Amino acid sequence: MSLGINTTTPEGIVLAADSRQSYRNQKGMSRIGSDSASKVFKIGERVGLIVAGLAFLPENGVLKNISRFIEEFKTSLEADLKTENLTVNEISQKLKDFFEEKYKFKEQLDKLPDQIKADLERQGCEIIEVKKEKNRVVFKFKDPNGLQKEGVVGVDQLQFIVAGFNKDNSHEVCMIYIPGNVEVKRDSKEKGKEYGAGWIGQTDVVSRIVLGFDGRIGNLPLFQKIASEIGPNEAQKQLRSLEYMIQWGTMTLQDGIDFSLLAIETTTAIQRFSDGIAGDPGDMPGVGGPIDVAVITADKGFVWINKKKLSVGKTEIDIDKEPDFKK
Repeated sequence: MSLGINTTTPEGIVLAADSRQSYRNQKGMSRIGSDSASKVFKIGERVGLIVAGLAFLPENGVLKNISRFIEEFKTSLEADLKTENLTVNEISQKLKDFFEEKYKFKEQLDKLPDQIKADLERQGCEIIEVKKEKNRVVFKFKDPNGLQKEGVVGVDQLQFIVAGFNKDNSHEVCMIYIPGNVEVKRDSKEKGKEYGAGWIGQTDVVSRIVLGFDGRIGNLPLFQKIASEIGPNEAQKQLRSLEYMIQWGTMTLQDGIDFSLLAIETTTAIQRFSDGIAGDPGDMPGVGGPIDVAVITADKGFVWINKKKLSVGKTEIDIDKEPDFKK
């Protein structure tokens, strides 16, 4: 599943991600496919990208690594117009359009209701209601014992963070969800949104550390009851009082790197010793392998701080470095 972290500081922007890539086999079991996948990419001279979620997409009946599609997207940007003339938000919108066309998730959503009905009928359940709502399918049914239950199913999501500096030296960070929307997470032109951190992928550990809870708290009947009594907005507001007060605006670029590494390394360690949560046991240790780190500054643009290299034994090859033909 991955974990990608963006930390935006007054000195610059940090992009970091692990290298683990997982997939579901023909039995539907999650497996670790690789610990050397690339998830951080350079887009133009002063913009970068992190990807999480789906690792492969089909094209012409063949599964291809998501990194292949990102390289194709970069080429399409340069073919249409110079990347440096686009804002971070404009690049994010184009990225969303590109991957919505490649993913074709709407076709999968259209098939989900019939698949859910067939699955419930095989289990001897009585179907009460199955309907699509936005990018998911909600359903109600009675199990063989007559107990009424409900569920929500959606398609796997592609998640991106696009961050960098615009032509006027303002900076932006956008979160892109497919299916879903483009959200402007950081904007140097909007007071209160200049600095901070955001994450995609398996975010439960870092959310617990920083926010004081993870998103699955919304599945608890107790929280649902409280939210219905005081309203979901007030319930969320009270939960956010647990968030650690981190002074993002005073961070140096090195602090941003350290925070990003801490989040990924801690997630990797917790996943090593845990197997899901009591309310939802059995989880995939989807974060692991080397951590790629890049920084983006207004003057120097996108710079790699740490990046995996191809290797044979003790020999390493940097495929991004121009060859020296004089040797």
